[in-house]
Amino acid sequence: MPDHDLPTEGVVWPTAAKAPGPTQSGPPIIGVDPSSPRRASQTGLMPGELARPVLDGARKPRVAEIVAAARRVLEAGGQEALTMRRVADELGIQAPSLYKHFASKGDLELALLTEAMVEIGEASHEAVHAVGDQPPLVVLLETYRRYSLSHPHLYRLATGGPLDREGLPTGLEEWAGNPWYVVTRDPYLAQALWSFAHGMVILELDGRYPPGSDLGATWAAGALAFENLARQRRAIAGTDES
Repeated sequence: MPDHDLPTEGVVWPTAAKAPGPTQSGPPIIGVDPSSPRRASQTGLMPGELARPVLDGARKPRVAEIVAAARRVLEAGGQEALTMRRVADELGIQAPSLYKHFASKGDLELALLTEAMVEIGEASHEAVHAVGDQPPLVVLLETYRRYSLSHPHLYRLATGGPLDREGLPTGLEEWAGNPWYVVTRDPYLAQALWSFAHGMVILELDGRYPPGSDLGATWAAGALAFENLARQRRAIAGTDES
């Protein structure tokens, strides 16, 4: 874990950002104008939950086509298959034409990473609002596992290696990771919970568990342990809504 402060209202995946200063009051709505209609329309947020940041407008049609083609190449063949030439072949154009829209392969990968982060964030925020018999923490873990295993190559691209945070839309990383804080109400426990989920996903994708392992039971055991810890923390803080 990095040797610096963790946020008090959200957990940043995969690493943490500096906590809000003492002059701030209430959860910071990162990247969202408090007076904007979008902020006003996002009522019903759970305690500690961040509103979805305002992202840039829709991509230009050609850019959207390129990102979609790159995703098809990535999802089908993994990161080794993702080259500018392969993406151009997928579109039926010459590779140099791609550089009119993306300065480098890294910029194209960042667009895919951003797309993955938005999708994971949306699925995760929906998970903590799910109505049912299971605690939100359990639903969040199930949702995260299902999405990650359904998009293994995109997940690896989004969570592996250094992260160009300056290239991300403002507030996206904080918002995408925020559900882990919502279900634990503790920034350190939130980051530990995400680390458990990420480690489980990677080991499962790599096929590193012994044959016959009941991974559903392993996920359930982890969920139970973290849920018990989260309840203890909420009880100590006097914020247990269960």
